Parts: sequence; C-alpha cells; structure tokens
Amino acid sequence: MELKNKRIVVWSLALSALVAVACGLLPGGEKAEAADAAKKAEPAASAKVLAKVNGQPITQADVETTAADQLKQLEERRQQLIAQSLDATIANKMLDLEAAAQGVTREQLLEREVKAKSTEATDAEVDAFYEQRKGQINQPKEQVAPRIKQYLAQQKQAELYETYMTGLKAKYKVENVLEAEQVQAARAKAKDVRATVETGNAPAKGPTAAPVQIVEFSDFQCPFCSRVVPTLDQVAKNYGEKVRIQFRQFPLHSIHPLAQKAAEAALCAHEQGKFWEMHDAMFLDQKSLAVEQLKATAGKLGLDATQFASCLDSGKTAPQVQADLDLGMKVGVNSTPALFINGRLISGAQPYDEMAKVIDQELASAGKSST
Repeated sequence: MELKNKRIVVWSLALSALVAVACGLLPGGEKAEAADAAKKAEPAASAKVLAKVNGQPITQADVETTAADQLKQLEERRQQLIAQSLDATIANKMLDLEAAAQGVTREQLLEREVKAKSTEATDAEVDAFYEQRKGQINQPKEQVAPRIKQYLAQQKQAELYETYMTGLKAKYKVENVLEAEQVQAARAKAKDVRATVETGNAPAKGPTAAPVQIVEFSDFQCPFCSRVVPTLDQVAKNYGEKVRIQFRQFPLHSIHPLAQKAAEAALCAHEQGKFWEMHDAMFLDQKSLAVEQLKATAGKLGLDATQFASCLDSGKTAPQVQADLDLGMKVGVNSTPALFINGRLISGAQPYDEMAKVIDQELASAGKSST
C-alpha cells in the first residue's frame, strides 16, 4: 500500500508542470518552453521501465493503465484543490488591498465588517428552527437550543462574509480566468446532457412520482454540505409534493476521516426509520461524529441502542456507502455537495434562488410535455 501511494504521489508531482502551464502560472516564453518540454517528456516517461519480472519489463505506461481510475480521481481532486486555493488566494488579496486602503490589518477588517455585524440568533429564530424540525431532532428544545443558536449564528456570519466578499469582487474588478475556463469547458462537454442517476432504495422524502427528482451526494463532515441543508428544507417546504429529495452517501475519506462512519451511521438509523433525524443531528453538530458520539446521538433520537451499535460496529452498511460512492463517481461527482435535479448537476452549496430557478425550469418543462 505504501508503494502504491508513492507511485500516485510521484505521478501527481509529474503533473504539476502541466497544471502550471494550463493555469497560466508560468510567464510568457517559460510557459511555451514548459509545454514543449512536457510534450517531449511524455513518450519517454511512458516507456520508462520501472520493474522487470522474469526479464519482462513493466513500463510506466503499464502502471498508469492499471491505476487509470485512481489517477483520474487524483487529477480531478488536484483540479478541485487548485480552484479552492485560487478562491482563497483571491479572497486574501482583496482583503489585503481593502485593509491597506483603510489602514487596518486583515484580521481587524474582518472583525469590523463581518464578525461585529453578525448578530446572535434570537429565541424566536431558535424556536422556529426547532419547531420546523422537532420531529426529526426528537430532543427537548432546552437541550439542543445552544447548538441550534451556534449553528444559526455561524450561518449568519457565513452569509455576511459572502455578501462582503461579493462587494469586494466588484470593487477590485476580480477576473477569475480559471473559473471562466472551467465553466466554458464544462458547458462544451455537457451540452445540456443529463446524467442518469439511479434512485434505488436510498433514503428519500417526497412522492416517488414527483415531477422533480433531486438526488444529493453529500458528506456529513463537509462544512459546505451543512450549508445546503436549510436550502433543501426550504425547497421541500415551498414545492411540497412537486419534489422528491433523495440522499446519497459520498464521504471524502482523504480530508474527512470521520465521514465514512457517519455515513454508515446514517444508514444504520435508516434501518430503524430514523434517517432524517440522524441526518439533521449530525449536520447540526459536525464536531460530534466519532463512533461513540454517534452512538450517543442515536440513543438521544430514540433508536434501539443495541441494534444501532451492532450495525455500526459491524460495518453492515459500508457496502451501501461504497455503492453510493461508485454511483457518484460514475455520474461525475468529484466534490460535495453535488445535487442532480432531474439529472442536471448543481455543484456546491448553491443559494436557494439558483436551485429554485432550475426546479422551475423542470416544472415548466414537465407542464409542457403533459399538455
């Protein structure tokens, strides 16, 4: 296993020159020279003999063929990390420019423009949140109120930050060339092709025959995934019987070590008819996803503790988690959250308005086709 990981890391490093060229990280002539060098090196690298068995050579091309799927996933993850790092770098650059203009540090700027303007959740907001989900939370309000208040405060602060950064992008005329290229490439590749996402027997809410089928691939340790929960709750509330929402597991093991067992725990709860209760509880408190904490949460939700513990400890639901992962990769999921609305991919924690726009288009299309 260690040797296999080394090979993947080496290949990842070898790809860095190509990524640097593609992302425009090398200036002028150096970019062209690097591209030419990479092209010339490709045939030689592929033909390089890495080992021999009974005198028969094993080339790098042989190894790359064997590890093709893993290498593809690795490269997709690299591109995702590059995009995320670029977003962070752009944000820091804007904040530094604005901080310098105002004669403060970046930290002081964020404190003044975001943290200081963020208000605590009111008792009425906590009550409304609890009332909407009390059938799923299944704990006394007094017991969960502090966590709800913390969750709502974090949501408010995140929204303030996003609004502030949107303003800075306009002020400093940000041009994300990489993002524009990726969007253009995705559109050219997709051409409005819809993925066929099997529904199977994964946890779902809403009528089976609803005209809009939403399949979500998510990770219980992913902070962005928790942000899409209230959005989907709003979708379910506003569209009612017109939508069906199905949840598929997609734990990102490499960056979220607790996500695998959390996914298994959700399916163990599903066996007892408590999937959505467990779903909400885990997203509400993403710091409590260790196995013993999951068992404690299950107990608070009224699940049969012995049955749940046996299910979780045995890894009984792990094959279903893997099946969801396989399905997600098959239909092009490489990050979370990823939602398919009648097969149309919506990537990331998109705001309600964006999701509603796609749903309305699908409903309009369904209305036309039924006349």
